Amino acid sequence: MAEYDNQPAGYVTLLPNAAHGPFANRHIPEIKDLNVLPPYRRHGIGNTLLERIEAVAKAKSNQITLAVGMYADYGAAQRLYVKRGYIPDGTGLWQGDKNLAPYEPCINSDDLNLYFIKNI
Repeated sequence: MAEYDNQPAGYVTLLPNAAHGPFANRHIPEIKDLNVLPPYRRHGIGNTLLERIEAVAKAKSNQITLAVGMYADYGAAQRLYVKRGYIPDGTGLWQGDKNLAPYEPCINSDDLNLYFIKNI
């Protein structure tokens, strides 16, 4: 958890082993949720949370993964992950726990994700 001026400002969750997607059961830690509350965004809190969770993950693995949503509400997170060295894993879009085939219909919801990986 992160605080700003003694107020809760954000949090990040790390799973020791990805449960879904292309990294499932490969013993690579996965960032499951990173959230900075709207009033506290653009203060470096997301970067600090990622820095600290990457250090925790590094004790168990030389890689870390995450999935990010595809609609505009995830734009800031998409940019942050790329700036911090996360790269798409190359498997394309996933809807839930299913890798989408070319031209397969999908719904642009929280369940539509692109997976990223980073060497740490």
